[in-house]
Amino acid sequence: MALHINDTFIKSFVRADEIKHLMPFAKSALSTLQAGTGTGNDFLGWLDLPVNYDKEEFARIGLAAEKIKKQCDIFVVIGIGGSYLGARAAIEFVKSPLYNNLKKDTPDIYFAGNNISSTALTELLSICEGREICINVISKSGTTTEPAIAFRVFKSLLENKYGVEGAKERIYVTTDRARGTLKHFSDEAGYETFVVPDDVGGRYSVLTAVGLLPIAVAGINIAAMMQGAADARVAYTDVSADKNDVLTYATLRNIFARKGKSTEILVGYEPYMLMLNEWWKQLYGESEGKDHKGIMPASVIFSTDLHSLGQYIQDGGRHLFETVINIKDPGVSFEIPYDEANVDGLNFIAGKTMDDVNKTAMLATLIAHNDGGVPNILLEVDDRTAYSFGYLVYFFELACAVSGYLLGVNPFDQPGVEAYKKNMFALLGKPGYESMKETLEARIKNA
Repeated sequence: MALHINDTFIKSFVRADEIKHLMPFAKSALSTLQAGTGTGNDFLGWLDLPVNYDKEEFARIGLAAEKIKKQCDIFVVIGIGGSYLGARAAIEFVKSPLYNNLKKDTPDIYFAGNNISSTALTELLSICEGREICINVISKSGTTTEPAIAFRVFKSLLENKYGVEGAKERIYVTTDRARGTLKHFSDEAGYETFVVPDDVGGRYSVLTAVGLLPIAVAGINIAAMMQGAADARVAYTDVSADKNDVLTYATLRNIFARKGKSTEILVGYEPYMLMLNEWWKQLYGESEGKDHKGIMPASVIFSTDLHSLGQYIQDGGRHLFETVINIKDPGVSFEIPYDEANVDGLNFIAGKTMDDVNKTAMLATLIAHNDGGVPNILLEVDDRTAYSFGYLVYFFELACAVSGYLLGVNPFDQPGVEAYKKNMFALLGKPGYESMKETLEARIKNA
């Protein structure tokens, strides 16, 4: 297995009989998922996706990625939430958070349409000046405000630069299979399109064309990534297994929630895990945070954040637990040099590798936080390959669905996300929202 739960740093917080008591409920939740009889069962396409994906489209993704590599210097991925977080997480995890600055034979990849910032958009347009550009707009409907604005801008940029026909060869669209304004527009315009599956929600979509096209453009082996997810599926969907780390993780989270641990902090010890943390926060926040329930997902990168949030985690409110991801093999070795002057007093670690010191910092922190009353679930992952990323993604997705059912919520909808959109549309004067606009303006005036 590419992933293993180390329970050393939870033993003083959870009794074996507590896990034994709740494990049957976790197994029942997994059985419900597999039978497709639970709430949200219209969105279970991700469950068997690692083996039942569209092989013809998968091949087209590979061909399109090769074409894009030859076409452009910059590949702009336009999307928000699950339409960009998974791809960006994969690129930074497998390649580097400094991917765009590295020497490589693949295009720089920038992400747009995930905010409404005029500053961010203007700066990205400046970066694109004088360079060859392709874009991938990702939206189920095509009407989501943030990506729709960015698509307007970049579509106009490409048409002015290459002409309508030339732009057509540089615009790639990932959208609904048959419905929606973006799908109809793309067909009429002649853009190459890929599918956002009807039965896969955005935050579970990284292993569909939504994530795979940008990931492939970055030169990452998407076949290996799918194999990792497929192997995780085999490992974790066995309800009868003596040890199933997905069920263990879901059960531990539920136990901690019952003990008043309302915040889970995902901890990485490498900068390349930052966007993986962001993807994880959306997955768990949107899936569990409803009906006034759910564990608040937060994240940190240590040792950096030990010099800021570390104080609170060590000595603040005891409403939290940590899930720590340890990448056993970082793939790079850097030895700390000896310094004759020893001004910093660090010659005692000369000759050790940076990873030796990093992992020592991790162990020291695990012990300190345990002593401070914070349980730590330690997830040990073999390496940062595409295979391990796919394995880790499937682990978290399946555990999230099981956790949602244990919590008693539908882990596949997100009704709360629509509230701000309706208010924004009304205040901006979208047709059909006139009466709502009057009500909101009155509330603002009287606030």
